[in-house]
Amino acid sequence: MEYILKTNNLKKYYRNFKALDGLKMNVPKGSIYGFIGRNGAGKTTLIRLVCGIQYPTDGELSLYGVNYTDKKISQSRRRIGSVVETPALYTDMTAAENLKQQYRVLGIPDFEQIPQLLKLVGLENTENKKARQFSLGMRQRLGIALALCGDPDFLVLDEPINGLDPEGIIEIRELIMKLNREKKITVLISSHYLDELSKLATHYGFISNGKMVREMSAEELESACRKCLHVTVTDTSALARVLDSMNISYQINDETHADIYAKPAITQLALALNKENCEIISAEEHDESLESFYISLIGGGDRG
Repeated sequence: MEYILKTNNLKKYYRNFKALDGLKMNVPKGSIYGFIGRNGAGKTTLIRLVCGIQYPTDGELSLYGVNYTDKKISQSRRRIGSVVETPALYTDMTAAENLKQQYRVLGIPDFEQIPQLLKLVGLENTENKKARQFSLGMRQRLGIALALCGDPDFLVLDEPINGLDPEGIIEIRELIMKLNREKKITVLISSHYLDELSKLATHYGFISNGKMVREMSAEELESACRKCLHVTVTDTSALARVLDSMNISYQINDETHADIYAKPAITQLALALNKENCEIISAEEHDESLESFYISLIGGGDRG
């Protein structure tokens, strides 16, 4: 698998505070990577290092296979568009004027793509409206448009839905998915809203206290959170034989415990197990929510 961003044992210290403490991270090309953690977990610090706003204390960070210590890293960073914390806008300018200014900063003299870019982010009808008159959602979309000015193939968004109303959240979600699917842009999104990220992310990284707790695909997360029947039996090897014969999906946890990913008729299951000299001791339904899964990974104590 090809990775846009890779880190290994990445550290960033501020005096005695460890913002990142040995972070290992892998963002696959073409993915929408949800970077999840509480406020203060180290998400924004990682993004600042990726964008070159700050530099690591120690460890490895590479973009497109180029280490951050290599002189060529500046070329790799030109392929990145980012919105770190809040969008940097000229509030007394229109959306088009903001984009023109960004094009000048990037040394791009041609403004022909601006109407198309405004349409892409849903701001084509703002005309003479100043950015200070924009809603929070409109400002966020303009911030993303500014990040897209250099035609990047990697977009880094720091808490893009913070403070947005439900309509604004939907607009940003649909825009991100459009950029990923139609423009083939890899997207890294930091957030602490797992429920919202679950609607668009293809991969996840869970961070706590500057360390990566777990990385997983959307399929793995769905599997971890899907409904199942927790059973305790006298012999899980016998249970496995019976469930195989019924063509039912399951997972054996140990000699007496298993998870069944279906709702079998308990009486029928018990009779089949009895023929295998196996008894059901207990059975209970389990449906772990995304939130409870997140809490079980990160822990419910320190909120950093």
